[in-house]
Amino acid sequence: MLGFMDRLAPQVWALFRIVTGLLFLWHGTSKLFGFPKAASAEAPAFVLYVGGPIELVGGILVMIGLFTRPAAFLCSGMMASAYWMAHGTKALFPLLNGGELAILYCFAFLVISAQGAGIWSVDGARGSGA
Repeated sequence: MLGFMDRLAPQVWALFRIVTGLLFLWHGTSKLFGFPKAASAEAPAFVLYVGGPIELVGGILVMIGLFTRPAAFLCSGMMASAYWMAHGTKALFPLLNGGELAILYCFAFLVISAQGAGIWSVDGARGSGA
């Protein structure tokens, strides 16, 4: 069974990267274009106009696997700062301060930055980030 899973690891990694980028870009479209409508679209202006473009462009770059390592690293750092700006000062535990998603995105992007794009990516096709 382990051999079967080992053979699927590159495809699972690519799906993880693609889905993470896709979900993240929707946060950017919500902030910048109001679609889909979310509570984050009512955030302060600097969150909308700094965070929104990073989420939109960073999500697209990670999803298609272009400049994956630097894009994911930037997204990871933004989510770390978002956690401490919006959640970390409210309560000690992420379950209580609403910051679980920010932490998950932060570490998901950190791992993507460390691992690179893998297969099904522009970086992989160019031979520059697999």
